Amino acid sequence: MKISTKGRYALLLIIDLAQHQDEGFVSLKEIANRQGISKKYLEQIVIPLNQAHMLSSNRGSQGGYRLIENPRTISVYDILSATEECMLPVSCLETGNHLCGRENQCMIKWMWEGLSEVTQDYLKSISLQDLVDHTTPSKQTR
Repeated sequence: MKISTKGRYALLLIIDLAQHQDEGFVSLKEIANRQGISKKYLEQIVIPLNQAHMLSSNRGSQGGYRLIENPRTISVYDILSATEECMLPVSCLETGNHLCGRENQCMIKWMWEGLSEVTQDYLKSISLQDLVDHTTPSKQTR
């Protein structure tokens, strides 16, 4: 599994929103400036995050985005699964994908399923709040 730039930037966007949640709606321009990411690219990233009901948006001069849920209830897996096309280590695990033709006698499919499960469990165990806490300046110097 390889996390795309879209997934990595989605994490940065969501962390930024969590860090500034007391400010209400935060504009993409502010996030783009702080994170060094193109505003146009962030506009593409917020679409799947909105569809996953993680963000609330507001138009106008005070417009922007904010988190709908508490950062403790959003996992890294939630964010990545909203923005990544596939979170599986091999394509044969995708539902309806029978490209291999060896599914019934495959000796290693169980291993790929186990890797997928361990990876998902790990990403589900890390909350957005964990990321925010880990990225605070006091923790970076340790």
